[in-house]
Amino acid sequence: MTRRKSHKRGATLIEFALVAFLLMMVIFAGFEFSRMILVYTTLASASRAGVRYAIVHGNDRTGTGDPASGPGNTTNVVTKVKQFASMGTLNTDNLTVTVDYPVNNKRGSLVKVSLSYPYNPFVVLPLNINITSATQGIIVF
Repeated sequence: MTRRKSHKRGATLIEFALVAFLLMMVIFAGFEFSRMILVYTTLASASRAGVRYAIVHGNDRTGTGDPASGPGNTTNVVTKVKQFASMGTLNTDNLTVTVDYPVNNKRGSLVKVSLSYPYNPFVVLPLNINITSATQGIIVF
């Protein structure tokens, strides 16, 4: 009887090791998935902020303050996008911003801001993806 019990102790240790490993994998995957959602939400907010800036600072804008933006001058839109992205703890040096203005840049035309960011996981996983977000708006000024 004592011999039978001694064999079961080793099996319990191996079962615990397997279950603990799987449990840790699930926990780390949950953290990574949550972090990936945070990066995507930050990109979506930054692209919306860039479009908001672009639609109210069109080429025909006559107000004071920030200069007008358009097909040849997207610097202010890119700056606004990177400003919002940096609040979400993103490295703005890795952020790719594309601003597509219409050629005429008149009121009622569509402007689009597209962002791309390479996602790097904390845990060593083969997960090399680019997270993208794009927002469109109609120029109102």
